[in-house]
Amino acid sequence: MKTVKFGIFTLALATSLSLCAVAQDASQDLKKAGSETKSATKDTAHGVTKGTKKVYHKTAEGTEKAYDKTASGTKKAYHKTADGTKEVADKTADGTKKVAGKTADGTKKAADKVTGK
Repeated sequence: MKTVKFGIFTLALATSLSLCAVAQDASQDLKKAGSETKSATKDTAHGVTKGTKKVYHKTAEGTEKAYDKTASGTKKAYHKTADGTKEVADKTADGTKKVAGKTADGTKKAADKVTGK
């Protein structure tokens, strides 16, 4: 009988020790999972930060490039407009002189007809 009691006691002791070990393993698994989640979150945050900085710099670079092109295009358009205006003004002045000369000639001929010359 002593052997049976000792066997039951041994079995109970072994079972309780294995349950403790299982509980420890579960606790360690939870800690490990928490650490892995924390690490993955940090990695993700670093990746997002890096991507955001890269996008910011590319946007700034593109904006600067667009500004430079706009400024260059504006200067070019200004100069072409100034040149075109000068050319039109010169042609208008020439046309006005021609018309004024023809008008003066026409007026002189009309006056001569009226006076009988």
